[in-house]
Amino acid sequence: MVNFGSRIVYNLWLNFSAAVILAYATGMITAFVLFKLFVFKNSQQSVHRSAVFFILVNLVAILQTWSVSMGLAYYLLPSLGVKLFVPEIAHAVGVAVPVFTSYIGHKRWSFR
Repeated sequence: MVNFGSRIVYNLWLNFSAAVILAYATGMITAFVLFKLFVFKNSQQSVHRSAVFFILVNLVAILQTWSVSMGLAYYLLPSLGVKLFVPEIAHAVGVAVPVFTSYIGHKRWSFR
């Protein structure tokens, strides 16, 4: 929700592509704190090591999010005749795509 909501705010001042990337970074920082506190509480790794792997996993995820969001917003949805809520639909799908791959990456490397 942080990622999606902040993209809407950033989009007031930035183009869609930049807003998606900045929103992802905002969501990533929020997710790290929440994962560390609530999801992977029993992690044996240091915070520094967890943060490094968290960033690496999220570099892959941001590429997925950005690629899907841009592809939907600028190519697929317009070709299907979708005119309403294009950025919102594109970004929502883009955010959802890496959920599973990110969870596996964080479980195996970030918060092992």
